[in-house]
Amino acid sequence: MFFKTLTEHFEKLEATTSRLAMMDILVHLFRETPPNLMDKVVYLTLGEVYPPYVGLEIGLADKLVLRAISLATGIQDSRVEQEYKTLGDSGLVAEKLLSTRRKAALFSQPLTVEKVYSTFEKMCRISGEGAQDTKIKLFAGLLTDATPKEAKYLSRIASGRLRLGVAEMTILDALAIAYGGSRELRDIIERAYNITSDIGLIAKALAEGGVDAIKSIRITVGRPIKPQLAERLSSLNEILGKLNGKCIAEYKYDGLRIQAHISDGTVLLFSRRQENITKQFPDIVEVLRKCLKAREAILDGEAVPVDPNTGELLPFQVVAQRRRKYDIDRYAEEIPVTLFLFDILYLDGIDLTVKPYLERKKVLETVIEETDRVKLAQYIISGNIEEIENFFHKAIQDGTEGLICKSILPDSIYEAGKRGWQWIKWKRSYRSEMVDTVDLVAVGAFAGRGKRAGTYGALLMAVYNPEKDRFETICKLGSGFTDEDLARLPEIFKPYLISHKHPRVESNMEADYWFIPAIVAEVIGDEITLSPMHTCGFGIIRPKSGLAIRFPRLIRFREDKRPEDATTTAEIVEMYRMQLKTIEEETSIDTTS
Repeated sequence: MFFKTLTEHFEKLEATTSRLAMMDILVHLFRETPPNLMDKVVYLTLGEVYPPYVGLEIGLADKLVLRAISLATGIQDSRVEQEYKTLGDSGLVAEKLLSTRRKAALFSQPLTVEKVYSTFEKMCRISGEGAQDTKIKLFAGLLTDATPKEAKYLSRIASGRLRLGVAEMTILDALAIAYGGSRELRDIIERAYNITSDIGLIAKALAEGGVDAIKSIRITVGRPIKPQLAERLSSLNEILGKLNGKCIAEYKYDGLRIQAHISDGTVLLFSRRQENITKQFPDIVEVLRKCLKAREAILDGEAVPVDPNTGELLPFQVVAQRRRKYDIDRYAEEIPVTLFLFDILYLDGIDLTVKPYLERKKVLETVIEETDRVKLAQYIISGNIEEIENFFHKAIQDGTEGLICKSILPDSIYEAGKRGWQWIKWKRSYRSEMVDTVDLVAVGAFAGRGKRAGTYGALLMAVYNPEKDRFETICKLGSGFTDEDLARLPEIFKPYLISHKHPRVESNMEADYWFIPAIVAEVIGDEITLSPMHTCGFGIIRPKSGLAIRFPRLIRFREDKRPEDATTTAEIVEMYRMQLKTIEEETSIDTTS
Protein backbone atom coordinates (compact mmCIF):
# COMPACT_ATOMS: atom_id res chain seq x y z
CA MET A 1 0.00 0.00 0.00
CA PHE A 2 1.46 3.35 -1.02
CA PHE A 3 1.89 5.90 1.75
CA LYS A 4 0.43 8.43 -0.68
CA THR A 5 -2.97 6.78 -0.21
CA LEU A 6 -2.74 7.40 3.52
CA THR A 7 -1.69 11.04 3.16
CA GLU A 8 -4.55 11.73 0.75
CA HIS A 9 -6.97 10.62 3.44
CA PHE A 10 -5.02 12.58 6.06
CA GLU A 11 -5.53 15.73 4.00
CA LYS A 12 -9.27 15.16 3.89
CA LEU A 13 -9.41 14.50 7.63
CA GLU A 14 -7.44 17.65 8.36
CA ALA A 15 -9.78 19.71 6.17
CA THR A 16 -13.02 18.75 7.93
CA THR A 17 -14.47 19.70 11.29
CA SER A 18 -17.40 17.28 10.99
CA ARG A 19 -17.19 14.03 12.94
CA LEU A 20 -19.56 12.31 10.48
CA ALA A 21 -17.40 13.40 7.57
CA MET A 22 -14.34 12.10 9.42
CA MET A 23 -16.05 8.76 9.89
CA ASP A 24 -16.87 8.52 6.17
CA ILE A 25 -13.23 9.28 5.27
CA LEU A 26 -11.98 6.62 7.71
CA VAL A 27 -14.46 4.03 6.42
CA HIS A 28 -13.20 4.65 2.88
CA LEU A 29 -9.58 4.38 4.04
CA PHE A 30 -10.17 1.13 5.94
CA ARG A 31 -11.91 -0.45 2.96
CA GLU A 32 -8.90 0.41 0.79
CA THR A 33 -6.39 -1.00 3.29
CA PRO A 34 -5.11 -4.58 2.89
CA PRO A 35 -6.15 -6.57 6.02
CA ASN A 36 -2.55 -7.37 6.98
CA LEU A 37 -1.76 -3.64 7.17
CA MET A 38 -4.81 -2.53 9.14
CA ASP A 39 -2.98 -2.25 12.47
CA LYS A 40 -0.22 -0.12 10.95
CA VAL A 41 -2.67 2.19 9.18
CA VAL A 42 -4.69 2.71 12.36
CA TYR A 43 -1.59 3.42 14.47
CA LEU A 44 -0.27 5.93 11.91
CA THR A 45 -3.67 7.62 11.66
CA LEU A 46 -3.47 8.22 15.40
CA GLY A 47 0.12 9.44 15.03
CA GLU A 48 1.47 6.42 16.89
CA VAL A 49 3.66 3.41 16.19
CA TYR A 50 2.57 1.26 19.13
CA PRO A 51 -0.27 1.39 21.64
CA PRO A 52 0.57 3.58 24.68
CA TYR A 53 1.19 0.65 27.05
CA VAL A 54 4.21 -0.51 25.02
CA GLY A 55 5.97 2.68 26.09
CA LEU A 56 7.99 3.15 22.89
CA GLU A 57 7.83 6.45 21.02
CA ILE A 58 9.71 7.86 18.03
CA GLY A 59 11.21 10.54 20.24
CA LEU A 60 12.14 13.21 17.69
CA ALA A 61 11.74 16.74 19.02
CA ASP A 62 11.08 19.49 16.48
CA LYS A 63 14.76 20.49 16.44
CA LEU A 64 15.77 16.97 15.43
CA VAL A 65 13.07 16.83 12.74
CA LEU A 66 14.44 20.11 11.36
CA ARG A 67 17.95 18.63 11.23
CA ALA A 68 16.57 15.66 9.28
CA ILE A 69 14.86 18.05 6.84
CA SER A 70 18.16 19.85 6.34
CA LEU A 71 19.94 16.53 5.74
CA ALA A 72 17.31 15.33 3.24
CA THR A 73 17.13 18.58 1.25
CA GLY A 74 20.71 19.82 1.47
CA ILE A 75 19.39 23.15 2.75
CA GLN A 76 21.36 24.79 5.54
CA ASP A 77 20.16 24.38 9.13
CA SER A 78 19.85 28.16 9.57
CA ARG A 79 17.35 28.49 6.73
CA VAL A 80 15.35 25.48 7.93
CA GLU A 81 15.17 26.97 11.42
CA GLN A 82 14.12 30.35 10.00
CA GLU A 83 11.28 28.70 8.09
CA TYR A 84 10.20 26.99 11.31
CA LYS A 85 10.11 30.33 13.15
CA THR A 86 7.86 31.66 10.39
CA LEU A 87 5.56 28.65 9.95
CA GLY A 88 5.60 27.20 13.47
CA ASP A 89 5.07 23.64 12.19
CA SER A 90 7.84 21.23 11.21
CA GLY A 91 5.38 19.52 8.85
CA LEU A 92 4.77 22.72 6.89
CA VAL A 93 8.52 23.36 6.82
CA ALA A 94 9.13 19.92 5.34
CA GLU A 95 6.39 20.38 2.75
CA LYS A 96 7.67 23.79 1.66
CA LEU A 97 11.37 22.96 1.48
CA LEU A 98 10.91 19.59 -0.21
CA SER A 99 8.77 21.26 -2.88
CA THR A 100 11.76 23.46 -3.83
CA ARG A 101 14.20 20.63 -4.40
CA ARG A 102 14.64 18.59 -7.58
CA LYS A 103 11.46 17.03 -8.90
CA ALA A 104 9.98 13.60 -8.48
CA ALA A 105 12.05 12.07 -11.27
CA LEU A 106 14.91 11.82 -8.80
CA PHE A 107 12.88 10.04 -6.12
CA SER A 108 14.44 6.63 -5.59
CA GLN A 109 11.12 4.85 -5.01
CA PRO A 110 7.56 5.61 -3.91
CA LEU A 111 7.06 5.29 -0.19
CA THR A 112 4.89 2.46 1.09
CA VAL A 113 3.08 2.15 4.40
CA GLU A 114 5.28 -0.87 5.15
CA LYS A 115 8.48 1.15 4.60
CA VAL A 116 7.27 4.10 6.67
CA TYR A 117 6.07 1.96 9.55
CA SER A 118 9.16 -0.27 9.68
CA THR A 119 11.41 2.81 9.71
CA PHE A 120 9.45 4.37 12.55
CA GLU A 121 9.67 1.04 14.41
CA LYS A 122 13.45 1.07 14.10
CA MET A 123 13.53 4.66 15.36
CA CYS A 124 11.40 3.72 18.39
CA ARG A 125 13.76 0.92 19.39
CA ILE A 126 17.06 2.75 19.00
CA SER A 127 18.69 3.73 22.29
CA GLY A 128 22.08 4.40 23.78
CA GLU A 129 25.02 6.43 22.53
CA GLY A 130 24.48 7.99 19.12
CA ALA A 131 20.76 7.17 19.12
CA GLN A 132 19.70 10.69 18.10
CA ASP A 133 22.02 10.82 15.10
CA THR A 134 20.88 7.39 13.94
CA LYS A 135 17.23 8.41 14.23
CA ILE A 136 17.87 11.59 12.26
CA LYS A 137 19.56 9.64 9.44
CA LEU A 138 16.75 7.09 9.27
CA PHE A 139 14.13 9.82 9.17
CA ALA A 140 16.05 11.81 6.57
CA GLY A 141 16.05 8.66 4.44
CA LEU A 142 12.24 8.63 4.55
CA LEU A 143 12.08 12.30 3.62
CA THR A 144 14.40 11.72 0.68
CA ASP A 145 11.85 9.34 -0.84
CA ALA A 146 8.84 11.45 0.14
CA THR A 147 6.73 13.87 -1.84
CA PRO A 148 6.26 17.28 -0.17
CA LYS A 149 2.78 16.30 1.03
CA GLU A 150 4.06 13.00 2.45
CA ALA A 151 6.93 14.85 4.13
CA LYS A 152 4.45 17.10 5.94
CA TYR A 153 2.67 14.19 7.58
CA LEU A 154 5.83 12.18 8.18
CA SER A 155 7.29 15.13 10.10
CA ARG A 156 4.15 15.55 12.17
CA ILE A 157 4.06 11.85 13.07
CA ALA A 158 7.76 11.88 13.96
CA SER A 159 7.35 14.88 16.27
CA GLY A 160 4.11 13.56 17.84
CA ARG A 161 1.92 16.32 16.35
CA LEU A 162 -0.23 14.79 13.66
CA ARG A 163 -3.28 16.88 14.65
CA LEU A 164 -5.95 15.13 12.57
CA GLY A 165 -8.56 15.31 15.31
CA VAL A 166 -9.24 11.57 15.11
CA ALA A 167 -9.98 9.78 18.39
CA GLU A 168 -10.18 6.08 19.21
CA MET A 169 -13.98 6.17 19.50
CA THR A 170 -14.30 7.58 15.98
CA ILE A 171 -12.06 4.81 14.68
CA LEU A 172 -14.16 2.16 16.43
CA ASP A 173 -17.30 3.55 14.78
CA ALA A 174 -15.59 3.57 11.40
CA LEU A 175 -14.39 -0.03 11.85
CA ALA A 176 -17.93 -1.15 12.71
CA ILE A 177 -19.28 0.46 9.54
CA ALA A 178 -16.40 -0.66 7.30
CA TYR A 179 -16.66 -4.32 8.33
CA GLY A 180 -20.26 -4.62 9.54
CA GLY A 181 -22.12 -2.15 7.37
CA SER A 182 -23.50 -0.28 10.41
CA ARG A 183 -22.67 0.64 14.01
CA GLU A 184 -24.29 -2.56 15.30
CA LEU A 185 -20.88 -4.19 15.77
CA ARG A 186 -19.66 -1.23 17.82
CA ASP A 187 -20.33 -2.71 21.28
CA ILE A 188 -18.53 -5.97 20.43
CA ILE A 189 -15.55 -4.11 18.96
CA GLU A 190 -15.40 -1.65 21.86
CA ARG A 191 -15.47 -4.46 24.44
CA ALA A 192 -12.49 -6.10 22.69
CA TYR A 193 -10.66 -2.78 22.62
CA ASN A 194 -11.39 -2.09 26.30
CA ILE A 195 -9.90 -5.40 27.44
CA THR A 196 -6.77 -5.06 25.26
CA SER A 197 -6.10 -1.29 25.00
CA ASP A 198 -4.71 -2.01 21.52
CA ILE A 199 -6.79 -0.51 18.74
CA GLY A 200 -4.37 -1.72 16.05
CA LEU A 201 -4.75 -5.31 17.24
CA ILE A 202 -8.55 -4.98 17.11
CA ALA A 203 -8.54 -3.41 13.65
CA LYS A 204 -6.32 -6.12 12.18
CA ALA A 205 -8.27 -8.96 13.82
CA LEU A 206 -11.53 -7.55 12.45
CA ALA A 207 -10.10 -7.07 8.95
CA GLU A 208 -8.58 -10.55 8.78
CA GLY A 209 -11.07 -12.64 10.73
CA GLY A 210 -14.29 -10.66 10.97
CA VAL A 211 -16.53 -10.49 14.01
CA ASP A 212 -15.68 -14.06 15.07
CA ALA A 213 -12.05 -13.05 15.49
CA ILE A 214 -13.11 -10.10 17.66
CA LYS A 215 -15.32 -12.29 19.84
CA SER A 216 -12.41 -14.69 20.40
CA ILE A 217 -10.12 -11.99 21.84
CA ARG A 218 -9.39 -12.60 25.50
CA ILE A 219 -7.77 -10.77 28.40
CA THR A 220 -4.00 -11.19 28.34
CA VAL A 221 -1.52 -10.43 31.12
CA GLY A 222 0.66 -7.59 29.84
CA ARG A 223 -2.12 -5.80 27.97
CA PRO A 224 -3.83 -3.28 30.27
CA ILE A 225 -7.61 -3.28 30.61
CA LYS A 226 -9.40 0.06 30.42
CA PRO A 227 -10.48 0.97 33.97
CA GLN A 228 -14.08 0.99 35.09
CA LEU A 229 -15.16 4.48 36.19
CA ALA A 230 -17.76 5.78 38.64
CA GLU A 231 -20.67 8.18 38.46
CA ARG A 232 -21.37 10.50 41.36
CA LEU A 233 -24.41 11.36 43.48
CA SER A 234 -24.76 13.67 46.46
CA SER A 235 -27.36 11.81 48.48
CA LEU A 236 -26.91 8.43 50.13
CA ASN A 237 -30.65 7.80 49.66
CA GLU A 238 -30.23 8.26 45.92
CA ILE A 239 -27.13 6.06 45.88
CA LEU A 240 -28.90 3.19 47.63
CA GLY A 241 -31.86 3.69 45.32
CA LYS A 242 -29.60 3.20 42.31
CA LEU A 243 -27.97 0.15 43.93
CA ASN A 244 -31.17 -1.64 44.94
CA GLY A 245 -30.96 -0.74 48.61
CA LYS A 246 -27.65 -2.38 49.52
CA CYS A 247 -24.03 -2.02 48.41
CA ILE A 248 -20.36 -2.38 49.14
CA ALA A 249 -19.24 0.98 50.56
CA GLU A 250 -15.49 1.24 50.00
CA TYR A 251 -12.89 3.85 50.87
CA LYS A 252 -12.21 6.25 47.97
CA TYR A 253 -8.47 6.73 48.16
CA ASP A 254 -6.83 9.91 46.85
CA GLY A 255 -4.05 8.19 44.94
CA LEU A 256 -2.75 7.04 41.58
CA ARG A 257 -4.90 4.37 39.93
CA ILE A 258 -2.69 1.38 39.16
CA GLN A 259 -3.48 -1.84 37.34
CA ALA A 260 -0.95 -4.52 38.25
CA HIS A 261 -0.22 -7.45 35.89
CA ILE A 262 1.68 -10.33 37.50
CA SER A 263 2.86 -13.52 35.80
CA ASP A 264 5.43 -15.97 37.19
CA GLY A 265 7.08 -13.24 39.25
CA THR A 266 7.15 -10.65 36.47
CA VAL A 267 5.22 -7.51 37.44
CA LEU A 268 3.98 -4.76 35.12
CA LEU A 269 2.23 -1.64 36.37
CA PHE A 270 -0.07 0.50 34.22
CA SER A 271 -1.66 3.90 34.91
CA ARG A 272 -5.30 4.69 34.27
CA ARG A 273 -4.14 5.97 30.85
CA GLN A 274 -2.56 2.58 30.11
CA GLU A 275 0.99 3.93 30.36
CA ASN A 276 3.64 1.52 31.60
CA ILE A 277 4.83 2.98 34.94
CA THR A 278 6.61 -0.14 36.23
CA LYS A 279 10.05 1.49 36.46
CA GLN A 280 8.70 4.37 38.54
CA PHE A 281 7.45 2.11 41.35
CA PRO A 282 10.13 -0.54 42.04
CA ASP A 283 8.90 -0.78 45.65
CA ILE A 284 5.40 -1.84 44.55
CA VAL A 285 6.85 -4.34 42.08
CA GLU A 286 8.90 -5.98 44.81
CA VAL A 287 6.07 -6.36 47.32
CA LEU A 288 3.56 -7.60 44.73
CA ARG A 289 5.91 -10.45 43.82
CA LYS A 290 5.72 -11.64 47.41
CA CYS A 291 2.11 -11.05 48.36
CA LEU A 292 0.28 -12.77 45.45
CA LYS A 293 -0.65 -16.37 46.22
CA ALA A 294 -1.19 -17.34 42.58
CA ARG A 295 0.80 -17.76 39.35
CA GLU A 296 -0.72 -14.84 37.44
CA ALA A 297 -3.30 -12.14 38.04
CA ILE A 298 -4.48 -8.68 37.06
CA LEU A 299 -5.25 -6.43 40.03
CA ASP A 300 -6.88 -3.00 40.30
CA GLY A 301 -5.99 -0.52 43.02
CA GLU A 302 -4.78 2.92 44.14
CA ALA A 303 -1.21 3.79 45.08
CA VAL A 304 -1.43 6.25 47.98
CA PRO A 305 1.53 8.15 49.46
CA VAL A 306 2.14 7.52 53.15
CA ASP A 307 3.91 9.69 55.69
CA PRO A 308 6.94 7.54 56.65
CA ASN A 309 6.89 8.92 60.21
CA THR A 310 3.20 8.84 61.12
CA GLY A 311 1.75 6.36 58.63
CA GLU A 312 -0.91 8.90 57.66
CA LEU A 313 -2.22 8.99 54.09
CA LEU A 314 -1.01 11.96 52.04
CA PRO A 315 -2.76 13.71 49.10
CA PHE A 316 -2.40 12.87 45.42
CA GLN A 317 0.03 15.73 44.72
CA VAL A 318 2.66 13.88 46.74
CA VAL A 319 2.47 10.58 44.82
CA ALA A 320 2.51 12.55 41.56
CA GLN A 321 6.18 13.29 42.32
CA ARG A 322 6.92 9.57 41.82
CA ARG A 323 6.11 9.91 38.09
CA ARG A 324 9.68 10.63 36.99
CA LYS A 325 12.56 9.28 34.89
CA TYR A 326 15.43 10.06 37.26
CA ASP A 327 16.24 9.64 40.98
CA ILE A 328 13.62 6.89 41.16
CA ASP A 329 15.19 5.00 44.06
CA ARG A 330 15.64 8.15 46.12
CA TYR A 331 12.01 9.21 45.66
CA ALA A 332 10.81 5.67 46.40
CA GLU A 333 12.53 5.97 49.77
CA GLU A 334 11.42 9.55 50.46
CA ILE A 335 7.83 9.05 49.28
CA PRO A 336 6.75 5.52 50.16
CA VAL A 337 3.38 4.40 48.86
CA THR A 338 0.85 1.78 49.86
CA LEU A 339 -1.11 0.02 47.13
CA PHE A 340 -4.73 -0.41 48.22
CA LEU A 341 -6.27 -3.17 46.11
CA PHE A 342 -10.01 -3.23 45.52
CA ASP A 343 -10.56 -5.52 42.52
CA ILE A 344 -9.19 -8.53 40.64
CA LEU A 345 -9.88 -8.84 36.92
CA TYR A 346 -8.05 -12.02 35.98
CA LEU A 347 -6.63 -15.02 37.83
CA ASP A 348 -4.71 -18.01 36.43
CA GLY A 349 -6.49 -18.10 33.08
CA ILE A 350 -9.94 -17.09 34.34
CA ASP A 351 -11.57 -13.85 33.14
CA LEU A 352 -13.10 -12.39 36.30
CA THR A 353 -14.46 -9.23 34.66
CA VAL A 354 -17.61 -11.19 33.79
CA LYS A 355 -18.17 -12.17 37.45
CA PRO A 356 -20.21 -10.08 39.95
CA TYR A 357 -18.26 -7.67 42.12
CA LEU A 358 -18.90 -9.51 45.38
CA GLU A 359 -17.48 -12.70 43.86
CA ARG A 360 -14.41 -10.85 42.59
CA LYS A 361 -13.94 -9.32 46.03
CA LYS A 362 -13.92 -12.73 47.71
CA VAL A 363 -11.37 -14.06 45.20
CA LEU A 364 -9.13 -11.04 45.81
CA GLU A 365 -9.16 -11.67 49.56
CA THR A 366 -8.03 -15.27 49.09
CA VAL A 367 -5.03 -14.52 46.84
CA ILE A 368 -3.51 -11.46 48.54
CA GLU A 369 -1.37 -11.64 51.66
CA GLU A 370 -1.44 -8.12 53.08
CA THR A 371 1.70 -6.21 54.06
CA ASP A 372 2.44 -2.63 55.10
CA ARG A 373 2.78 -1.74 51.42
CA VAL A 374 -0.01 -3.81 49.84
CA LYS A 375 -3.39 -3.77 51.54
CA LEU A 376 -6.99 -4.47 50.67
CA ALA A 377 -9.28 -1.44 50.46
CA GLN A 378 -11.45 -1.03 53.55
CA TYR A 379 -15.16 -1.61 52.99
CA ILE A 380 -18.46 -2.61 54.53
CA ILE A 381 -21.50 -4.28 52.98
CA SER A 382 -24.64 -2.52 54.14
CA GLY A 383 -28.01 -1.05 53.29
CA ASN A 384 -28.25 0.88 56.54
CA ILE A 385 -27.92 4.63 56.00
CA GLU A 386 -26.62 5.38 59.50
CA GLU A 387 -24.00 2.63 59.27
CA ILE A 388 -22.75 3.84 55.87
CA GLU A 389 -22.71 7.48 57.05
CA ASN A 390 -20.58 6.51 60.05
CA PHE A 391 -18.24 4.61 57.75
CA PHE A 392 -18.08 7.67 55.49
CA HIS A 393 -16.95 9.87 58.39
CA LYS A 394 -14.36 7.28 59.36
CA ALA A 395 -13.07 7.29 55.77
CA ILE A 396 -12.67 11.08 55.87
CA GLN A 397 -10.85 10.89 59.21
CA ASP A 398 -8.51 8.27 57.74
CA GLY A 399 -7.45 10.70 55.00
CA THR A 400 -9.52 9.50 52.03
CA GLU A 401 -11.84 11.47 49.75
CA GLY A 402 -14.98 9.64 50.84
CA LEU A 403 -16.60 6.43 49.61
CA ILE A 404 -17.24 4.51 46.41
CA CYS A 405 -20.52 2.66 46.69
CA LYS A 406 -20.59 -0.41 44.43
CA SER A 407 -23.33 -2.72 43.28
CA ILE A 408 -23.47 -6.27 44.65
CA LEU A 409 -26.21 -7.40 42.27
CA PRO A 410 -25.65 -10.41 39.97
CA ASP A 411 -25.08 -8.08 36.99
CA SER A 412 -22.27 -6.12 38.71
CA ILE A 413 -19.60 -7.19 36.21
CA TYR A 414 -16.45 -5.14 35.58
CA GLU A 415 -17.43 -2.71 32.83
CA ALA A 416 -14.02 -1.98 31.30
CA GLY A 417 -13.74 1.54 29.91
CA LYS A 418 -17.25 2.46 31.05
CA ARG A 419 -18.62 5.02 33.47
CA GLY A 420 -21.89 3.80 34.94
CA TRP A 421 -24.13 3.39 37.95
CA GLN A 422 -22.49 0.16 39.11
CA TRP A 423 -19.97 2.37 40.97
CA ILE A 424 -21.02 5.68 42.53
CA LYS A 425 -18.74 8.23 44.20
CA TRP A 426 -19.82 9.87 47.45
CA LYS A 427 -17.29 12.52 48.37
CA ARG A 428 -16.96 15.15 51.08
CA SER A 429 -19.57 17.67 50.02
CA TYR A 430 -21.87 18.60 47.18
CA ARG A 431 -23.31 21.78 48.67
CA SER A 432 -24.03 24.81 46.49
CA GLU A 433 -20.67 26.41 47.21
CA MET A 434 -19.19 23.52 45.21
CA VAL A 435 -16.75 22.20 47.81
CA ASP A 436 -16.09 19.18 45.60
CA THR A 437 -13.70 19.53 42.67
CA VAL A 438 -14.30 18.53 39.06
CA ASP A 439 -11.91 17.36 36.35
CA LEU A 440 -12.11 19.49 33.21
CA VAL A 441 -10.41 19.36 29.80
CA ALA A 442 -8.70 22.37 28.21
CA VAL A 443 -10.07 22.84 24.68
CA GLY A 444 -8.97 26.39 23.95
CA ALA A 445 -7.42 29.57 25.33
CA PHE A 446 -7.78 33.33 25.28
CA ALA A 447 -4.87 35.71 24.71
CA GLY A 448 -3.45 37.33 27.80
CA ARG A 449 -3.48 41.09 28.28
CA GLY A 450 -1.64 43.45 30.60
CA LYS A 451 0.55 41.42 32.95
CA ARG A 452 -0.43 38.26 31.07
CA ALA A 453 0.54 39.55 27.63
CA GLY A 454 2.56 36.95 25.78
CA THR A 455 0.88 34.03 27.45
CA TYR A 456 -2.70 32.77 27.84
CA GLY A 457 -5.04 34.89 29.91
CA ALA A 458 -7.50 32.07 30.49
CA LEU A 459 -8.19 28.51 29.36
CA LEU A 460 -11.51 27.39 27.89
CA MET A 461 -12.49 24.30 29.87
CA ALA A 462 -14.95 21.54 29.05
CA VAL A 463 -16.61 18.45 30.47
CA TYR A 464 -16.99 15.16 28.59
CA ASN A 465 -20.31 13.95 27.22
CA PRO A 466 -19.83 10.20 26.61
CA GLU A 467 -23.24 9.87 24.96
CA LYS A 468 -22.19 12.20 22.16
CA ASP A 469 -18.41 11.66 22.45
CA ARG A 470 -18.08 15.45 22.68
CA PHE A 471 -16.41 17.97 24.96
CA GLU A 472 -18.85 20.66 26.11
CA THR A 473 -17.56 23.98 27.46
CA ILE A 474 -18.30 24.94 31.05
CA CYS A 475 -16.00 27.84 32.06
CA LYS A 476 -13.08 30.11 31.34
CA LEU A 477 -10.29 29.27 33.79
CA GLY A 478 -7.99 32.14 34.68
CA SER A 479 -7.48 31.84 38.46
CA GLY A 480 -5.35 29.58 40.61
CA PHE A 481 -2.25 29.76 38.39
CA THR A 482 1.12 30.76 39.76
CA ASP A 483 3.24 33.16 37.70
CA GLU A 484 5.40 30.17 36.79
CA ASP A 485 2.32 28.22 35.64
CA LEU A 486 1.21 31.10 33.43
CA ALA A 487 4.62 31.48 31.83
CA ARG A 488 4.70 27.76 30.99
CA LEU A 489 1.17 27.48 29.55
CA PRO A 490 2.06 28.13 25.88
CA GLU A 491 4.82 25.52 26.06
CA ILE A 492 2.58 22.98 27.84
CA PHE A 493 -0.14 23.30 25.21
CA LYS A 494 2.12 23.70 22.17
CA PRO A 495 1.88 19.99 21.15
CA TYR A 496 -1.92 20.26 21.13
CA LEU A 497 -2.33 23.63 19.40
CA ILE A 498 -4.50 23.53 16.26
CA SER A 499 -5.80 26.21 13.91
CA HIS A 500 -9.51 25.51 14.36
CA LYS A 501 -12.00 24.22 16.87
CA HIS A 502 -11.56 20.47 17.35
CA PRO A 503 -14.37 18.35 15.81
CA ARG A 504 -15.16 16.82 19.23
CA VAL A 505 -15.57 20.22 20.91
CA GLU A 506 -18.95 21.94 21.18
CA SER A 507 -18.49 25.63 21.91
CA ASN A 508 -20.57 28.76 21.41
CA MET A 509 -17.52 30.84 22.29
CA GLU A 510 -14.76 31.75 19.86
CA ALA A 511 -11.40 31.16 21.53
CA ASP A 512 -8.19 32.86 20.40
CA TYR A 513 -6.46 29.48 20.37
CA TRP A 514 -7.83 25.95 20.01
CA PHE A 515 -6.41 22.74 21.44
CA ILE A 516 -6.78 19.05 20.81
CA PRO A 517 -8.61 17.88 23.97
CA ALA A 518 -5.76 16.27 25.90
CA ILE A 519 -4.86 18.03 29.15
CA VAL A 520 -7.04 17.54 32.24
CA ALA A 521 -7.14 19.93 35.19
CA GLU A 522 -8.77 19.62 38.59
CA VAL A 523 -10.88 22.70 39.22
CA ILE A 524 -12.94 24.12 42.09
CA GLY A 525 -15.56 26.85 41.77
CA ASP A 526 -18.08 28.81 43.83
CA GLU A 527 -21.19 27.28 42.27
CA ILE A 528 -22.76 25.94 39.09
CA THR A 529 -25.05 28.38 37.26
CA LEU A 530 -27.16 28.57 34.12
CA SER A 531 -25.35 30.05 31.14
CA PRO A 532 -26.46 30.91 27.59
CA MET A 533 -22.80 30.88 26.50
CA HIS A 534 -21.62 27.42 27.56
CA THR A 535 -22.68 24.12 26.00
CA CYS A 536 -22.47 21.80 29.02
CA GLY A 537 -25.91 20.22 29.32
CA PHE A 538 -27.33 22.73 26.87
CA GLY A 539 -31.15 22.61 26.92
CA ILE A 540 -31.37 19.98 29.68
CA ILE A 541 -32.28 22.31 32.56
CA ARG A 542 -33.69 25.18 30.52
CA PRO A 543 -34.10 25.82 26.77
CA LYS A 544 -31.22 27.78 25.23
CA SER A 545 -29.14 27.52 28.41
CA GLY A 546 -26.20 25.39 29.40
CA LEU A 547 -24.36 25.14 32.71
CA ALA A 548 -21.26 27.00 33.83
CA ILE A 549 -18.92 27.04 36.84
CA ARG A 550 -18.81 30.43 38.54
CA PHE A 551 -15.39 31.70 39.67
CA PRO A 552 -13.40 28.56 38.75
CA ARG A 553 -9.90 28.11 40.19
CA LEU A 554 -7.14 25.70 39.21
CA ILE A 555 -6.21 23.11 41.81
CA ARG A 556 -3.74 21.04 39.77
CA PHE A 557 -3.18 19.46 36.39
CA ARG A 558 -4.08 15.75 36.27
CA GLU A 559 -1.50 14.03 34.06
CA ASP A 560 -2.83 10.66 35.20
CA LYS A 561 -6.20 11.23 33.52
CA ARG A 562 -7.26 10.95 29.90
CA PRO A 563 -9.68 13.58 28.54
CA GLU A 564 -12.38 10.89 28.46
CA ASP A 565 -11.88 10.44 32.23
CA ALA A 566 -13.03 14.00 32.88
CA THR A 567 -16.18 14.88 34.77
CA THR A 568 -19.20 14.16 32.60
CA THR A 569 -22.10 16.36 31.55
CA ALA A 570 -24.46 14.10 33.51
CA GLU A 571 -22.44 14.62 36.70
CA ILE A 572 -22.57 18.41 36.33
CA VAL A 573 -26.32 18.31 35.71
CA GLU A 574 -26.75 16.20 38.85
CA MET A 575 -24.56 18.58 40.89
CA TYR A 576 -26.63 21.55 39.69
CA ARG A 577 -29.90 19.84 40.61
CA MET A 578 -28.53 19.09 44.07
CA GLN A 579 -27.64 22.77 44.45
CA LEU A 580 -31.25 23.70 43.76
CA LYS A 581 -32.43 21.07 46.22
CA THR A 582 -30.05 22.34 48.93
CA ILE A 583 -31.11 25.95 48.37
CA GLU A 584 -34.79 24.95 48.58
CA GLU A 585 -34.16 23.05 51.83
CA GLU A 586 -32.22 25.95 53.35
CA THR A 587 -34.93 28.42 52.28
CA SER A 588 -37.57 26.18 53.83
CA ILE A 589 -35.64 26.04 57.13
CA ASP A 590 -35.19 29.83 57.16
CA THR A 591 -38.90 30.37 56.51
CA THR A 592 -40.13 27.95 59.17
CA SER A 593 -37.75 29.29 61.76
